[in-house]
Amino acid sequence: MPANTAPIFPLVAETTWVSGPAANAATPGVTANTTFDLTSGTIYGPIITGGTNGTRVDFIKSRALGTNVQTVVRIWINNGSVTTTATNNALYLERTLGATTVSQTSEQADIILPLSISIPSGYRIYATFGTAVAAGFHLMAVGGDY
Repeated sequence: MPANTAPIFPLVAETTWVSGPAANAATPGVTANTTFDLTSGTIYGPIITGGTNGTRVDFIKSRALGTNVQTVVRIWINNGSVTTTATNNALYLERTLGATTVSQTSEQADIILPLSISIPSGYRIYATFGTAVAAGFHLMAVGGDY
């Protein structure tokens, strides 16, 4: 028999963002990290951390902050422990971020990274970039705490 037969919905809206690595959140996402286990290199975030009763993460929005070469953004789920242990991290999603050119007459495209997941209390979501870029990217998570 199922433990819960009624749907649940987030109670408190969550909108969080990160423009840089944990060591310097004011620095935009510009540094490459070519590891495939999140154990070293520049790590951006946590973008969002699971609340007391867990958190629903609907999507992450990526926004170029100026002129950049093409890169890939990698979204990681961490179990709330140190990122230096590979088994604490899981690569959840990768998306190509196309080259961008700063303009005062044309908009930069927003890239929506669909997650549609619930993460347990204390779990964290991080990001890395595959290549170094010039201006960087801003990442914003949208969801809600249960």
